[in-house]
Amino acid sequence: MSSQTATPPPKDALQRSAPLRPPASRKPRAAAPSSRRPRAGRVVLYVALTAGAIFMVLPFVWMLLTSVKTPQEIASFPPTWIPREWRFGNYVDAMRAAPFGYYFRNSLFIALGQTTGTVVFGAMTGYALARMRFRGREVVFLLFISMMMVPTYVKVLPQFLMMKMMPFFGGNDWLGQGGTGWLDTWYALIVPGAISPFAIFLFRQFYLTLPKDLEEAARIDGMSEFGIFARIMTPLIKPAIATVALLQFQNSWNNFLWPLLVTTRQDLRVIQLGLAVFQQSETTAWAFLMAGTTLATIPMVLLFLVAQRYFVQGLSGVAVKG
Repeated sequence: MSSQTATPPPKDALQRSAPLRPPASRKPRAAAPSSRRPRAGRVVLYVALTAGAIFMVLPFVWMLLTSVKTPQEIASFPPTWIPREWRFGNYVDAMRAAPFGYYFRNSLFIALGQTTGTVVFGAMTGYALARMRFRGREVVFLLFISMMMVPTYVKVLPQFLMMKMMPFFGGNDWLGQGGTGWLDTWYALIVPGAISPFAIFLFRQFYLTLPKDLEEAARIDGMSEFGIFARIMTPLIKPAIATVALLQFQNSWNNFLWPLLVTTRQDLRVIQLGLAVFQQSETTAWAFLMAGTTLATIPMVLLFLVAQRYFVQGLSGVAVKG
């Protein structure tokens, strides 16, 4: 007998010699419920957004329709949506009731001045807090953050006293006594709104996202620090600039309380104060008031349509990075 034992065939040979079996038929999978779930959620989302949009637009539609109604129809009950008589002459009568040309000019001048100051000073401060190293930088940034938490109406009285006691202006001495300071001047209308802690915060967050290689390459090429800020870094944050400009222009354009406190001259009145002439102690000219309000809303709507893309990018960017 031979001492050698039979060696088992290799597995590859067994696999090759095995008869081929037809592949098992796979049952078609039913549609996963997860694929329907996002679709249903999207429908619910669209319905909710549409309802919210209609709810937001209704006051503007009511304002437009009321501006072309007769006083008798406005006072009638039950109220009607569609005017029975379209009176577009309300806009002409509203413009003749007060010098709205001066009011529009003043509001536009103040809004442009405050917007320019907020963008320039906010960008410079935000760049310094984000890209420059100096002692106490974090403390300064926390102080700006704390200023964002102070309500606007708390700051009204201190700012008014600062305007009134401004030294060497309006007949004041070096201690700020004896005169009116900056009251009834363009300084009081523009300077307090020319800087915003929120703008500084927004610009800082955007500057932090820019790569450091850009400024290092510019320094190697011999560019100054202001040149790096103005020519290299700032052109890359256009969404932040558009967002700050639009928000500040809107705040300045709609401001009512501050111009009322610091001005008494008719030639310094703004559009929001001009609309108050239609509200008397005993009656209100609703048709003229709605016509004037519609005209005052047009610049904001046009500005938003022009800067809408950058505005959305700016808000979404700070929401992700902030």
